[in-house]
Amino acid sequence: MNPPRMVPGQPGPQHEPETDGHSPLEFLHSISARLAVADPLQEVLQQIVEFLNDVVGADSCFIYVLEGSHLVLRASKNPHPESVGTIRIAIGEGITGWVARERRAVAISENAMGDPRFRRFRRLPEDRFEAFLSVPILAGGRLIGVLNLQHQERHDHSPQEVKLVATIGHLVGAEIERVRLDAEVAKLACQLETRKLLERAKGILQRDLGMTEEQAYVRLQQESRRRRIPMKQVAEAVVLSDDLRRGVQKR
Repeated sequence: MNPPRMVPGQPGPQHEPETDGHSPLEFLHSISARLAVADPLQEVLQQIVEFLNDVVGADSCFIYVLEGSHLVLRASKNPHPESVGTIRIAIGEGITGWVARERRAVAISENAMGDPRFRRFRRLPEDRFEAFLSVPILAGGRLIGVLNLQHQERHDHSPQEVKLVATIGHLVGAEIERVRLDAEVAKLACQLETRKLLERAKGILQRDLGMTEEQAYVRLQQESRRRRIPMKQVAEAVVLSDDLRRGVQKR
């Protein structure tokens, strides 16, 4: 797996990421194990952020997820309730937006705030930093988000550190895609179930009240509005009532 192309910040002497005595392979295995646990996506992202900070030794870590045409902050080392889920960055905006647009990593060893692409967010105290590493989160060649690491003091990012963080980005991207796919499948299954219930409820009303299919649908719709509940619940009530009635008749 090749890392995204990196725009260097003229690093000085290089050092390897602090993997707590473990090899990069063991470190990635630990990350994979965390992703394999069926936790909610938000919890998984937060675990990755915490783990990255502990292992790589960054002062701050942020994960942005692409939602529509914007990158939305979804996890950080020290979550700010007023910022996580509310900070949005357009593609091409700031260093993060530039990384998303170009799908290339950016490593700046010092004076990151002096970069012409930099954009400050006053709501994040972590914005006061010196070094900056930003890598795109990709899955199947598609942009999923951006992963940022920040240091308050000068920090030279070695090629291995950039490759390690980029690889984690790929793992996180695959996990985000899996969660999204599972959510889409669940949504389609729910829609199919609702449609079946509505069809059955309409059939019951047509049979018992002599309505047309359109009239039965309008009746369900009216009951939904009158009771201020979803049509699915109205349909469930109609079907349940019919099942109970038919059960009594069979005795």
